[in-house]
Amino acid sequence: MDAVPIWAQILGLVVLLLISGFFSISETAMMALSRYRIRHMASAGNRRATLVLSLLEQTERLLGVILLGNNLVNTATSALAATFAIHYFGENEYALAIASTAVAFAIIIFAELTPKVIGASYPERIALLIAPVLRLLTIVMNPLVWLTNLVVRRLLRLLRVPEKPAENAISAEELRTIVLEGGNFIPQKHKSILLNLFGLEQISVEDVMTPRAQIEALNLAVPVEEIVRELTTCYHNKLPVYEGEINRIVGILHVRKAMALFNRGDELTVEDFRALLTPPYFIPEDTGVFTQLQYFQENHERLGIIVDEYGEVQGLVTLEDIIEEMIGEFTTSMPGAARADSFCWNGNGECMLEGATSLREINKHLGLDLPLDGPKTLNGLLLEALRDIPEANVALKMKGCVVETIQLQNQAIKVVKLIRI
Repeated sequence: MDAVPIWAQILGLVVLLLISGFFSISETAMMALSRYRIRHMASAGNRRATLVLSLLEQTERLLGVILLGNNLVNTATSALAATFAIHYFGENEYALAIASTAVAFAIIIFAELTPKVIGASYPERIALLIAPVLRLLTIVMNPLVWLTNLVVRRLLRLLRVPEKPAENAISAEELRTIVLEGGNFIPQKHKSILLNLFGLEQISVEDVMTPRAQIEALNLAVPVEEIVRELTTCYHNKLPVYEGEINRIVGILHVRKAMALFNRGDELTVEDFRALLTPPYFIPEDTGVFTQLQYFQENHERLGIIVDEYGEVQGLVTLEDIIEEMIGEFTTSMPGAARADSFCWNGNGECMLEGATSLREINKHLGLDLPLDGPKTLNGLLLEALRDIPEANVALKMKGCVVETIQLQNQAIKVVKLIRI
C-alpha cells in the first residue's frame, strides 16, 4: 500500500462505488421499464430497443450478470476500505468499525439507493443507454454466470420451486387501469372511447335500447290516411311495422322507399306498404352489447327488436345506439328525448329529468352511483323502491341525491327532480 498514493486509493474506492452504482441502476431500469413500450420502439426500428428486448428474453442470465457483478464490486470495495484502515490506523478495532460503517453508508447512498431511484424514474432512457454494455458483460461473464445459475437451478429443484412460473395474461380490468393511468400519453377523448369499449362486455342491449313506450312504429291496422300522415312526420329512416298492437311486428319499413309511393298518383293501400317490408330482426333482452355489435356486422343489420322470454317487445336497439355507447352521442336526438346537455345541475344543485331517463346516462353525466342491477330507468327505480305507484309527490333519498317525483301520468312517473346532497 506504501507504493500506492493515497489519492489513487481514494480514486479506486470512488471507481468501485461508481461501478456498483452502474449495476444497481441497470437492475432497476431493466426491471422497471415497460416491455410494451420497448416492443413498440423495437417494431419501429430502434436497434437499442431490440437489444434491450433480447436481454430481457434472457432474464436469468441478465440478473446473474448484474447481481454477480454488483456483489463482487461491493465485496472489493469493503476489502479495499478495510485494507486502507489497517494500513493507516493499524489493527484498531474502532478504526475498522468506523471504516466498515463509512463504506456501508457510502454503498447504500451512492451505489444502491440513489442509482435505483434514478433507474426507476427514467427506466427506458437508461435501459437504452446501458444495453450495449450489459450485452458485452453477458458475453464476458458468461462462464461464471452459467456456473452460478447451475447451482441456483439445482437448489430450486431441491426446494420444488418452478424455475419459470407461468406468465399471467393481462385481464380487462388491468387494461382498464393502464388506460386510466395513461395520463397525458392518451388524449382524453381516446381514453373515454377505450373505457367505453371495456364497459361493453358488462352491459346488455337492454341498457342501451329505446324502451317500448318510446318506440316510433307504424300500425297497419289504421286507415291509409293516418299511415301517410305518420310517414310524412316521421323522424327515423326505418320504422317497425305492426298490426293492431306492438307485439305483432310484421316487418321493418324503409321510410324513403315508402315516400316514393306518394309520387305514383294512384290511390295507396295497406298492401302497397306491406310489399315494402323487410323481415324483422329479433334480439333476446339479455344479449350483451358487444355480442350484438358482432351480430349486426355478421347479419348486415342495423336495427333489432328486443323481446323478453315470452316474446313480448321490450324495446328497440340500433347500430347507432351501440356506436354512441362507445364514442358518445353524435346523432341528432329525437324530439323530447333527454340530451347530454340536459344532464346538469343548476345553481341550487337540482336537475329535472323525465322518468324514462336511463339510469346509466344519469350516472355517467351527473356523477351519481344509482344501482344498475335492477330497473333501467328512473321511473322503474322509484317504483321498485316505493313498491307502489305514488298518488302524489314523494321524495326518496338515494345514493348521493334526493329523488323527488314532480309529475305523474298514466300510472308512471313522468317528471323527476334530482337534488344533489
